[in-house]
Amino acid sequence: MEAGGDHTAPRFEWELFVIAGDAKNSVTFAGDALPDTAMFACPDGIWCDPDSRLWIQTDMGDRGAPFDGPLGTFGTNQMLAADPATGEIRRFLTGPQGQEITGVITTPDQTTMFVNVQHPGGHTSAEDFAAGRFGSAFPHYDGSIPLSATLVIWREDGGKIGA
Repeated sequence: MEAGGDHTAPRFEWELFVIAGDAKNSVTFAGDALPDTAMFACPDGIWCDPDSRLWIQTDMGDRGAPFDGPLGTFGTNQMLAADPATGEIRRFLTGPQGQEITGVITTPDQTTMFVNVQHPGGHTSAEDFAAGRFGSAFPHYDGSIPLSATLVIWREDGGKIGA
């Protein structure tokens, strides 16, 4: 919030909503650690839907198994839904290996969501790719080259996504 409500003010105040990380390093706005079901790293995309839910997308790089190193506990990239009023953060989806979850929007009635899965298998070396070892089989899982895709998501009950 800019001083005096003036967007040109040289001073402002802010609050942290969440610090991403594992149970040892994460902090929610209530001061708690993120639960295992909602821990994340490398937030990259964020979108606020008409009901004020924050959709957080991660980009930990083009990672594939084995998931080791400092980001090992986080698995693949994911998208989470956060409620700024309560501080609750829930994992909504995880993507295939070597991808980035990017771009999200809903229809005006919020009953259909579109989410992009970008460059699955992107961690594959040139040698492995040439040999047909793609590092991911998304979305066909039939041995073909992995493809980026746009997911179309809706609830079975026809309700709002994330509600």
